[in-house]
Amino acid sequence: MMGTESPTAKPAVLFVCVKNGGKSQMAAGLMKQEAGDDITVTSAGTNPGTAINPLSAEVLADLGIDISGERPKPLTEENMRAAGLVIVLGTDANVPAVDGVRIETWDTDEPSLRGIQGRARMELVRDDIHTRVKDLKTRMLPL
Repeated sequence: MMGTESPTAKPAVLFVCVKNGGKSQMAAGLMKQEAGDDITVTSAGTNPGTAINPLSAEVLADLGIDISGERPKPLTEENMRAAGLVIVLGTDANVPAVDGVRIETWDTDEPSLRGIQGRARMELVRDDIHTRVKDLKTRMLPL
């Protein structure tokens, strides 16, 4: 098995939010669809919940992405090191610095602050994350 320092190793990313039931799972599902097997994609939560947010799964299903079988997982130093790049979704998750791991925080759109709730809110959150995921893919997989 090759280590992440190998130039032939494929890039990896770990998406993190607090519960690992919504935003980080959405980002992981979107990246898997965008990048296929070209990027290793994982997700985790700083305080993982017990289930996937049903609305998150529903709005991703609209794009042909099924995250309904995923389960929230805890953030560990090990999974941070394995990825090498950690994307924190939102400002609520506190992710500790780990030597050699790049951490990037996405201050994601929060439509509820504008009074938008329910499915409409989740679609806006999904679309914001999708735009960011597409940008990240181009940064991780330069032509």
